[in-house]
Amino acid sequence: MPRHTLRPDSDTARAAAHPLRSLPVATETYPRGSSMLARWGLLAATAGLALTLGFATAGTALAAADGQAAQPGYVGTDTCATCHEEAVAAFKKTPHAASTKGCEGCHGPGSAHVDGSGDKAQIRQFKTLAAGESSGVCMECHNKAGQKHWLGSSHDSRGVACVNCHEVHPKGEAPKALLAKTQLELCTGCHLQKKAQLLRPGHMPVREGKLQCTSCHNPHGTPNDKMLLQTSVNQNCYTCHAEKRGPFLWEHAPVRENCLNCHDAHGSINEKMLKVKQPLLCQQCHQTASHPGPAYPAMSRYAFNQGCMHCHPTIHGSVHPSGNRFFR
Repeated sequence: MPRHTLRPDSDTARAAAHPLRSLPVATETYPRGSSMLARWGLLAATAGLALTLGFATAGTALAAADGQAAQPGYVGTDTCATCHEEAVAAFKKTPHAASTKGCEGCHGPGSAHVDGSGDKAQIRQFKTLAAGESSGVCMECHNKAGQKHWLGSSHDSRGVACVNCHEVHPKGEAPKALLAKTQLELCTGCHLQKKAQLLRPGHMPVREGKLQCTSCHNPHGTPNDKMLLQTSVNQNCYTCHAEKRGPFLWEHAPVRENCLNCHDAHGSINEKMLKVKQPLLCQQCHQTASHPGPAYPAMSRYAFNQGCMHCHPTIHGSVHPSGNRFFR
């Protein structure tokens, strides 16, 4: 049976020019049937070595970037610490410290700032940037997951910047998400009407810490109305009030349409966060012919607390065959 022989590359100059060509090549003889197998084995070994060299090069580059002056114009975090010792110490406690460029990952190359004896005009200062420009720096990294809808969101279009809510150099331990204040303080600092509603007798348990604004909203923006996490108000409410989802044999149309037809989500002076107390709430839709107004005589069967739900308790929907009027 004829045999094939794999010989080393005879061109020495080409082997020296390309490191992979300097690899020793097998000189053993193989039968015709196994020659293709041998070639594939050699190719796999070569590719493995190339990947190893590539990873080693990448690791070296990252280590260099983490050091001093890895790129032209960059001076390194240690240089920043000579003047901004407290800020750098605070920075190192945050997740941003993992950046290979350190302080200059956000503030830009610092060589001109250093050469200018600390000239503030030669470094990026977030206090002097417009909201869109300031947030644009953050969006270079934070452009996925919960932050991907920031551009064009309600907050972005109203000139709110990331640094209005987040503190990149926090004092003490780094808080969750680097928030400058508690979530409730940040949101109610602008949304004063919602703050007033949360102080009413019937309110979402945000003050008690059982819920947060981000339990329902994403402040960085969503494709949904009012920056809701879910696609509708009802879907948002169902995440906690799953028993109101149904399915029901007999559905109450305004309930199915929108929970906010009857409830105020942030707070109300009425029980169950109702917009208007019973029976006036129900009579906004239902005519008063069969139930003549809220001022019932003392002996009337409707006089007790004057509440529609004393007779119609399953107002969100009923699964009973005789529940068409939500009696059961």
